Amino acid sequence: MSNAEQRTKITSGKGFIAALDQSGGSTPKALKNYGVDESAYSNETEMFARVHEMRTRIITSPAFNGEKILGAILFEKTMDSDIDGTPTAQYLWEELGVVPFLKVDKGLAEQADGVQLMKPMPELDGLLERATAKGIFGTKMRSVIHSASESGIAAVIAQQFEVGKQILSHGLVPIIEPEVNINADDKADCERIMKAEILKQLDALSDDQKIMLKLTLPEEANFFAELISHPNVLQVVALSGGYDLAEACRRLAENDGMIASFSRALSNDLRAQQSDEEFNAALSNAIDKIYTASVGKEAGAQAA
Repeated sequence: MSNAEQRTKITSGKGFIAALDQSGGSTPKALKNYGVDESAYSNETEMFARVHEMRTRIITSPAFNGEKILGAILFEKTMDSDIDGTPTAQYLWEELGVVPFLKVDKGLAEQADGVQLMKPMPELDGLLERATAKGIFGTKMRSVIHSASESGIAAVIAQQFEVGKQILSHGLVPIIEPEVNINADDKADCERIMKAEILKQLDALSDDQKIMLKLTLPEEANFFAELISHPNVLQVVALSGGYDLAEACRRLAENDGMIASFSRALSNDLRAQQSDEEFNAALSNAIDKIYTASVGKEAGAQAA
C-alpha cells in the first residue's frame, strides 16, 4: 500500500470519511437502528458478527467506493476481519480506493470537570504495530466535552495530543477528536476554549508532525478556519454528533474546507430488512447528500 498515495487522497481528494467504527458500547444501539434487535444475538461474539455483516453490506454496496468516499474509520474487530476473503483495510484500499483508519480508544472515563477523558490505553503500542502491518493509514480517538470548563477542556486536548504523538511515532496519522456535546448549554463557549487549546498544541508540533481533527459542527460558521489552514493539519472533518442527516449536512455546508466524517447520519436510513435494491438506494442517497455538503457547490454542479 502506498502511504504517499493515501496521504494525497486524504489531503486533496474530494469526498468525505465514512465512520464505521461503532464499538462495544454503541454497537447494540447501532444494530437496533439497523433493525437487528438484541434477541438476534446471545453474546458479544454473535453481536460483533451481526455488526460485521452490516458493515460488510455497506462496504460491498455499489454506492460505497472511492469516488465520493476518501476514507473509512474501522473498529478493531472490523480491521481483524475480512471482506470477501480479503483483510478489510486491504479490501478498502485495493478494491475501492478508500483509505483505511482505525478507532484506537478504549472508550470514555466517567464525566469529571465537565468532560470525559479517554480511558487508559496500555496496549496501544501493540495495537498500532498490528494496524501498521495491516495497512492502516491513520487512527481516531474520541473524548467528549460537556461544558465550558477551561481546565477540563485543556486536559482533554493535552491528552489527545499526547496520545497523538505516540501514534505519529508509529508512522500513522492521528485523527484527534474532542467532541463537543451538541446539547451543551454553553456549546459556543466550549468551542472557543477548545479551539484556543488546540492551537496551542498545534503550534508546539514540529513541521513533520501532521495530524487530523474531527470536530463537532460549530455554532458559528467557519469558526474553525484557523485550524483548517494550520500547516500541521492535513484535514478537519466533522462528526454528526446526533444531528440528523439533513441538519448535519446543512451545518457542514456552511463551513468551508471542512468535510464530513459521519456515522449515525450515514447509516440512519439503512435496515437489515431492506432488499439490496432498497439498501443500496438509501445508502447512495446518504452518500450523495454528505458528499455534496462536504465539497460544496462543485459537487452540486457535478450532481446536476
